[in-house]
Amino acid sequence: MVRMFPKLSRAELAKTICENLAWVTPTGQHKLDSCTKLLEKFEAQGFVSLPAKQENKIHDNRERISFRPRTEAGQLLEGHITDFEPIDLEPVRSQADIQLWNEYVHRYHTLCYKRPFGAHQRYFIISKDNREHPLGCLLFSAAAWALAVRDEWIGWSEIDRSLRLNLIVNNTRFLIFPWVRIKNLASKALSLAAKRIGYDWQERYGYRPVLLETFVDLEKYRATCYKAANWVLLGQTTGRGRMDRYKQYLSSPKLIYIYPLRRDFRVLLCGGMPDE
Repeated sequence: MVRMFPKLSRAELAKTICENLAWVTPTGQHKLDSCTKLLEKFEAQGFVSLPAKQENKIHDNRERISFRPRTEAGQLLEGHITDFEPIDLEPVRSQADIQLWNEYVHRYHTLCYKRPFGAHQRYFIISKDNREHPLGCLLFSAAAWALAVRDEWIGWSEIDRSLRLNLIVNNTRFLIFPWVRIKNLASKALSLAAKRIGYDWQERYGYRPVLLETFVDLEKYRATCYKAANWVLLGQTTGRGRMDRYKQYLSSPKLIYIYPLRRDFRVLLCGGMPDE
């Protein structure tokens, strides 16, 4: 297709390939990001020659983030979580809320905001008594492509992983705002996420994940909230990025924590039939 349609842009090529291969998500949407990544890998290996990347000014303007008064630091909130209950997670769906979530994360998270890869779901952490002033942000998105310790623990072959990696979801951003010092809030938010992420993923993408994962940088964090929320420590990354099969994106090693969403997760990840 690259040879047949040399005048198509990368985006048009990806759409054409997805259409011809019926490469779609469970809800029928074309997997354009995955296709584009694959094409770029093929180009890096010398299999194809892609058209030059086109500057997308509309996309660049949309992704540029400026800080507005609404995301300025709020009044200090201190105490125990019982003083602020009921606590809830609010899915971020509208464009205005997405923009607000992006701004909060870019302003206060140490890793700032980066566009999520693949399927993803944003949440605001809120107190139902004061929905207008969120307490923090959560993001779940695509799992890391290859993690030796995770894949061995699951019992995955490379084919199993390529077919069912979408059943694992990564907690890629977790932010409690600096002015929010509420004891046990972080572990409560993780517990709420584990209870509802399956329903939200099913509604949005047509399937339910069976396992959560995350990475913790011990140079910055102690993973206390993950431990309190019963996440399991698996091991440590090698210090490379999520898509490191053909290129190396060096980073500091991270601890790998996982949280099964159902008892038969390993059976499902390996292609077996569910217990229920």
